Amino acid sequence: MTMQSSGSATPASEGGTAASSSAGSVTLVTATALAVADMVGIGVFTSLGFQVKDLPSGFSLVLLWTVGGVMALCGALSYAELAAAFPRSGGEYNFLSRIYHQAIGFLAGWVSATIGFAAPVAAAAWAFGKYLAGVFPGIPEFPAALALVWVATLVQLRGIHHASAFQNLTTLLKVALILVFIVAGLALGERQPISFAPTAADFGYVMSAPFFISLFFVMYSYAGWNAATYIAGEIRDARRDLPLSMLIAVATVTVLYVALNAVFLYTTPIAKLAGQLDVGLVAGKQIFGDAGGRMVGALICIGLVSAVSAMMWIGPRVTMAMGEDLPLLSILSRKTRSGVPAVAILVQALIATGMLWTDTFETLVKFVQFSLTFCSFLAVLGVIVLRYTRPELPRPYRVWAYPLPPLLFLAMSLFMMIYLLREQPREALIGVGIMLTGLAIYLVSWIVSPSPKEKTS
Repeated sequence: MTMQSSGSATPASEGGTAASSSAGSVTLVTATALAVADMVGIGVFTSLGFQVKDLPSGFSLVLLWTVGGVMALCGALSYAELAAAFPRSGGEYNFLSRIYHQAIGFLAGWVSATIGFAAPVAAAAWAFGKYLAGVFPGIPEFPAALALVWVATLVQLRGIHHASAFQNLTTLLKVALILVFIVAGLALGERQPISFAPTAADFGYVMSAPFFISLFFVMYSYAGWNAATYIAGEIRDARRDLPLSMLIAVATVTVLYVALNAVFLYTTPIAKLAGQLDVGLVAGKQIFGDAGGRMVGALICIGLVSAVSAMMWIGPRVTMAMGEDLPLLSILSRKTRSGVPAVAILVQALIATGMLWTDTFETLVKFVQFSLTFCSFLAVLGVIVLRYTRPELPRPYRVWAYPLPPLLFLAMSLFMMIYLLREQPREALIGVGIMLTGLAIYLVSWIVSPSPKEKTS
């Protein structure tokens, strides 16, 4: 169900997109770059140090990152079916509104609109300031972080074509630098006494609690595989290119992650990696000497630029879609002549700026982890629900090897939610509370527009 807006914007018909002058301007390359940029942040450069403490096996660690990629692929395959059937911008807001009820979709959209993207933007910008100061000593960290947020904002306000060019360039540069690091590490690094072939001990490692706990954090390093679904309405051939972009992005990032971690292990003693947060810097110094740390810092800075740019692009598309459907939020759907949701972009930039000023983003990121996992769980569950409730629904793409991918993803998501409730009950419950506040906003909007029309087309 969706609610008819009394404003100028009207909900998209099923299987279509809202009218927009920017519709159809994003290519397969840009959609793929967006997903790659959103996935590759600093997680892959910081996680390994805590994994090697309990999993001192090259095979187990490489398998860990491979399994993470497979799980992300399962999510992408599932989302691809939904995105091809409902090619409209908005991500989970769009999917959950179509599958269950607009109120359920609004809960997901509310998290994204308030802190779901703004908090990660602020966190990535803060990390950018830290690493940039390490590469160029003397640069003030906070102004650098603030500048990144607003440069990314201005790029987005210039229009889809400028945003596409910037996204493609920064993502290409990031991937190229990672590949250079991998090749240089293998060519110049001193091989360590570690084997990537399976041994008898590996079965015990793979079936151990540390492996599954580490997998939880690996999955967060893959977060962002669904980025293209948030801009579905702007993709040139969404039914074909959107599923393809997600699959290419996940496959690319999986190869990069597995190779990068293999290089870390191949070139750097486990004793130096164990317990270290900045394993990328440790490995960089081990391979290239003292200058290596600065090289890795520069690589991470470029990666964070593309990540912030991606989040400043996709986040406002959720609030834009909500504004198109709900009269109370119609101001968020206003676009420039080039089709850019300027108000939604500025709102997200202001929220991220406020988080940087008040230093609240790290706490808020913890609050939304449970809610975002829960929303993706409902979306993937929706693939199975729709197969039973709407078998006649046109599906230009169907999940390969159904129902295995959705079931595997649901099992992993359930494990992650249980883990969060056990280890961070306060943060998880506050995240649920933030999500439920969206229900109050939705009810107010329903009262303001007392005659919502269910979508029947």
